[in-house]
Amino acid sequence: MSKDQDRPLAFRMQLKPGVAAEYERRHDDLWPDLAQALREAGIHDYSIFLDEQTMSLFAVLRLRPDHKADALPLEPVMKRWWDYMADLMEVHPDNRPVEWPLKSVFYFEGQG
Repeated sequence: MSKDQDRPLAFRMQLKPGVAAEYERRHDDLWPDLAQALREAGIHDYSIFLDEQTMSLFAVLRLRPDHKADALPLEPVMKRWWDYMADLMEVHPDNRPVEWPLKSVFYFEGQG
């Protein structure tokens, strides 16, 4: 596996005003079947950060080289999660979160 295959991917999402605590609470209680679906899709590291001034969410994740993340939106548990979270964030008509990809401008791996 080359290091490039395990570089982080990042994207932005938009939270609605006044719901940050509820967004965090729901993620604190992440459904076990959703966690399993994320693992099976090849996601092995996933963090979401909140800019409290803009209510922008910044997600950073790493995928295994053999990932199947493109199939994740077809998983029933993923669709249920989107429905569950739709009242808290900007979403598409199918309740999938609106995502804006972020360009990597710096990367440092401090191994060695």
